[in-house]
Amino acid sequence: MATSIPSSPVASDSSQPAVGEQQPLVTSEPQAPAAKPASHDSVPPPALLDFMLKQWKPGSGKLPPKIKYAESFKARRKALSQAFPGETIVVPTGHEKVRANDTHYRFRPGTDFYYLTGNLEPDCVLVLEPKEGGGHTDLLFVEPNPGRSDSTFFTDRVKGELWVGPRLGVPESQARHDVDEARGLNTLADYLKGLKGAATKPTRVLRGHSAKVDDAVTAGGERDKALATFLSELRLIKDAQELRELQISIDATQRGFEDVIRSLKVAKTERYVEGIFNLRARVEGNDTGYNSIVASGSHACVLHWNRNDGPLVSGDLLLLDAGVEGHTLYTADITRTLPISGRFTPEQKAIYELVYASQEAAFAAVKPGNDFMEPNRAAMQVLAEGLEKLGILESATEALKDEHQFYKRYSLHNVSHMLGLDVHDCAQARQEAYKYGKLQAGMVLTVEPGLYFQKDDLTVPARYRGIGVRIEDDIVVTARGCKVLSANIPRTVKDIEAWMGGIWNADKAPAAKAKKAASKKPQARTAKKAPAKKAKAGKRK
Repeated sequence: MATSIPSSPVASDSSQPAVGEQQPLVTSEPQAPAAKPASHDSVPPPALLDFMLKQWKPGSGKLPPKIKYAESFKARRKALSQAFPGETIVVPTGHEKVRANDTHYRFRPGTDFYYLTGNLEPDCVLVLEPKEGGGHTDLLFVEPNPGRSDSTFFTDRVKGELWVGPRLGVPESQARHDVDEARGLNTLADYLKGLKGAATKPTRVLRGHSAKVDDAVTAGGERDKALATFLSELRLIKDAQELRELQISIDATQRGFEDVIRSLKVAKTERYVEGIFNLRARVEGNDTGYNSIVASGSHACVLHWNRNDGPLVSGDLLLLDAGVEGHTLYTADITRTLPISGRFTPEQKAIYELVYASQEAAFAAVKPGNDFMEPNRAAMQVLAEGLEKLGILESATEALKDEHQFYKRYSLHNVSHMLGLDVHDCAQARQEAYKYGKLQAGMVLTVEPGLYFQKDDLTVPARYRGIGVRIEDDIVVTARGCKVLSANIPRTVKDIEAWMGGIWNADKAPAAKAKKAASKKPQARTAKKAPAKKAKAGKRK
């Protein structure tokens, strides 16, 4: 972690450590290692420490209201408790990650921790402690907020309030997140020691989020893996609250796509488009749900092109795969392939409409009881048959055989993955519950077929080389079929061209109106000049 200015008093300048000498880290976690101060820091004198601790207005002492959807978070903790009776469950959120030297990436909570608590702060740990009579007590370990009573509020560059903003605090966290008990993180190490190697206290830990927690509790092997699996499978079915939050993110993503379309009149590079979409993601949400894929021209044939450093060329296609992650961390995942000029060429249109037809077939296969892979099979059938008609595949029947799968040279990927708090949600679920499982009402998944013709692929007619098309939508399985949550975002060739033209025309209208209004303004009157006298004949002026 980044370092802090030491808050302990110093007797004189001569007693201060030399530049670069190791000093104790000011932190609420006594087990944290000592760290060096930043190279540009100086040590505050005792007089300043004393001065900074005086004459601050006392806090109100009022506890915050419960977090929105507190009952949903509590219900999930109860389901976890019922799954592992008599066992201690430890779920950390993780820590800020270093980007470079002593700067960090913006913190994003661990998905499972957030799913159980709604807490957005780093370093926190949820523990479900078994009770004698059954069930569990919720213990939430959080960073204390000492207010102005401790000099760390201005000396600690990692957690100090004047450096990074206030933490909620212990009693405030208990009230806000509606848990049975909250404790300071400075008590966590001793608590975890009591769990180590105790056969009478079986413990499971969600590992990989906090090295401190992982090291403090004996690894449980398959027991720990079973915890991760259970939490992933618990998230397979979305409740009403989750569907509302996903819709909010999808609607914001649509506005982000419209921002991008608007920008295409002036944008020259993929990076410009990325910046435009990212602005919407930060204005309306927490961030983008994943690195935006802004792929123009043949870059669209690279599935996860996120260098986004290419030019935009009129006449090319722009494949935009992006999603807003909302304030509650649910993310959209939408792809549209847009003609940069506003009009598809005949070749682009042919490929686009084939991908569209395959997506329609996949939608029809999304219904309860169908295999998760059924939409993929339906889409690949349409793509293979279309590739045969285009003269790219010799035989769709042969290409579709499991031992061949020749169509994958051009389609590259399956069409669906689960969606929710993670863009590739529920990744720890068992294959028989996910990939080889049955679709159930409440599952949210993507449907995203594509065709990608590499510019050097000699099996493809030259007129199609370098064209990449993907269409991706977010859908929820309903009792009788599915609902396309992103249905308001245009998909057909006709609708996309009308969508782009409508946005561009709407942008022109205010300017045209202003110009017309300006032309109608009365001109300022000027005094008439007296007519010049005529010169006499035969005489020069």
